[in-house]
Amino acid sequence: MAYRKKNGSLYSILILVCVIGFWLFENFYTPATYSNSDKEPISNEFPKELLPSSTTGEIVNHEYFTLSYNEPYEQAEWVAYTLDKSHLTYDDRKRPYFIEDPYVSSKSADWRNYKGSGYDRGHLLPAGDRRFSLQAYNETFYTSNISPQDREFNAGIWNDLEQQTRRWAKQYGTLYVFTGGVLESGLEEIGQEDVDVPDAFYKIIARKKGDKIYTLSFLMPNKPQFTSLRNFVVSVDEIEKETGIDFFAQLSEKQQSAFEGSKNTTGWKF
Repeated sequence: MAYRKKNGSLYSILILVCVIGFWLFENFYTPATYSNSDKEPISNEFPKELLPSSTTGEIVNHEYFTLSYNEPYEQAEWVAYTLDKSHLTYDDRKRPYFIEDPYVSSKSADWRNYKGSGYDRGHLLPAGDRRFSLQAYNETFYTSNISPQDREFNAGIWNDLEQQTRRWAKQYGTLYVFTGGVLESGLEEIGQEDVDVPDAFYKIIARKKGDKIYTLSFLMPNKPQFTSLRNFVVSVDEIEKETGIDFFAQLSEKQQSAFEGSKNTTGWKF
């Protein structure tokens, strides 16, 4: 009887140790970095002349994307990346931990802000666009690359747009993509760090043909949508008005005026 009681107590202690160990691992362990070194990456393949303005001056280059971080909202105001048809592989990648971005001066928001919030940790640069490289894939799990998204929106119309963007990359070869949430005052906030929940998300897709730039832009409410992507097409000018960001800021006014006011979908097969 005493032997059984002793074993029962031992098993209880082991279970308690395991539970505590799992909780500590889940809540406090994160890898140090997903980048190649402890020095900030200098550049990537995104053309500098196509980068938007930054309302904060906090521009961060990773090996496979660039972002502008907005600390008061605890997320990127835009993420810019190149999507080429050669990037679209089906490599099987193990989903890593979300970790803070070590190259954001204030560090990006902790992923635990999203726990129990009811919102997805929505990728801005989709992990599925970066399966061609382990580092490229892992970099998309910096929390500087996520924003709170309604779950049905994330898995629904937003996913549809990401899939369609991949089809355009296969068709046209190289796309330049800008995406983010519309950050404004009065938004709902989640977590201890008050991560803001955008009411809407945008995506601008650009391609070059000779000296000309063709764009297609979308602005979507952050809630379930059951309609065609075409119903969310807007002009670049409209997104600039909503966000206060100057896209294609380094191009001349004449070059920008040639395409920023257009909502023309000609040449973009849905």
